[in-house]
Amino acid sequence: MSTAADSLKKVQHFTPVGDFHQRARHAIDDPQIRANFRKAMDGLMSKRSAAFADWELEQLRDLGEHIRQRALSRLPDLLEQLEANCQRNGIQVHWAEDGAEACRIITDICLAQGARSVIKGKSMVSEEMELNHHLAEHGIAALESDLGEYIVQLADETPSHIIMPAIHKNTHEISELMHEKTGTERTHDVDYLTAAARQQLREKFMQADVGISGVNFAVAETGTLCLVENEGNGRMTTTVPPVHIAVTGIEKVVEKLEDVSALLALLTRSATGQHITTYFNMITGPRKPDERDGPQAVHLVLVDNGRSRMYQDPELRQTLQCIRCGACMNHCPVYTRVGGHAYGTTYPGPIGKIVMPHLQGLTATQDLPSASTLCGACGEVCPVKIPIPQLLVRLRREAVDGDRLHPGVVAGHGAKRRKTEALIWSAWAWLHARPALYRLAIGLGNRFRALQPRRIGAWTRYRTAPKLAAKNLHARVAAHQQATKQGRQQ
Repeated sequence: MSTAADSLKKVQHFTPVGDFHQRARHAIDDPQIRANFRKAMDGLMSKRSAAFADWELEQLRDLGEHIRQRALSRLPDLLEQLEANCQRNGIQVHWAEDGAEACRIITDICLAQGARSVIKGKSMVSEEMELNHHLAEHGIAALESDLGEYIVQLADETPSHIIMPAIHKNTHEISELMHEKTGTERTHDVDYLTAAARQQLREKFMQADVGISGVNFAVAETGTLCLVENEGNGRMTTTVPPVHIAVTGIEKVVEKLEDVSALLALLTRSATGQHITTYFNMITGPRKPDERDGPQAVHLVLVDNGRSRMYQDPELRQTLQCIRCGACMNHCPVYTRVGGHAYGTTYPGPIGKIVMPHLQGLTATQDLPSASTLCGACGEVCPVKIPIPQLLVRLRREAVDGDRLHPGVVAGHGAKRRKTEALIWSAWAWLHARPALYRLAIGLGNRFRALQPRRIGAWTRYRTAPKLAAKNLHARVAAHQQATKQGRQQ
């Protein structure tokens, strides 16, 4: 029987490959994936609605938006204030321009500690950086302690959801996976499976040389790192190992401690429909001489990784308001049918469609902004009122805009532009500016309509190709007027 540690020695290196449309079709053709997501998403939407039933939701969303926008408007100053107050509290602060630099900083801290193993709390930024892979290259084993992350790590997969990483799996699939990887019994008893995972992880908490966590809110006013969780693994990760490393994007800073209460109320209700999570951790420094537990050293790694580029554009800056609740995914008609893995990126769903083009460029993610119905559900449920549909339209424009004299903020500007398509639209504009030629072209089109192609690219994959009418509108109006005139004469 293999142990959990044995099954995790091989660390998979995930990179987005292949085509979104191909992966999406594969997911749609899998009835089990569709059933898993349909059941999970229906439950999450119902819980969210019930959790906000007694609240003035729009007022709370307005407050959350104001808090995030106020913090972003002062982001450079608040980051400096956060650094100063964290250092005053005994937290060592590190700055990383990109994911690779952040990985090097964390690896160096681990090597200086002589670490051979680390235990990790949930952190999407570490997924974004592919931190586990980088640590493995230096002989350091990283074990995920969040139950969902632990399950996908056992399966050599990436998270399918930013809040519930293993939401794409049902109880039967999880039971089979844990039986195969860790030797647990085959059972649908969720309590048994959870207890088995807890027992497997508890030993690792005690043995780990370093604990790594994410950060939900970093308070500039007090130098406090706030961590929201339900399982207690975050508290164990940040207190049991002798060294704690917190890693977060620079946008997670808030101005005041009192700002956290409103954001927490929005986060928990939007994410899982809970009034409050089981644990809310506030970390202000390492263990003091008169304290009996806690890490001997605390490090904070602030990661940019493209966020500064977002910040430079007043419209795209709104992306940084995100508090990573996942509500937009739970209500998205595309995500709920294809799941997170179809996107092939760290952040899936509506928020991923506007975040990932900044992180990886439009060349690699050009299909994502178009993978939306623009129904507006994501914008309606966003707790901090990010106008996701409008930003998707902006990114679609950036993807096809080939004007090199006015490059966009996002790397890969114009990546989806096709010369043939551009030529067709140029010809269309030229023709419509010349009424006589336009009427001639329409007349020829009406006359030779039988020669129109039946397939015109992706449009006709699921639709019938439109055809020009036998008579255009002007001809129909003229015929009608002539018939009316003749009728009156008779």
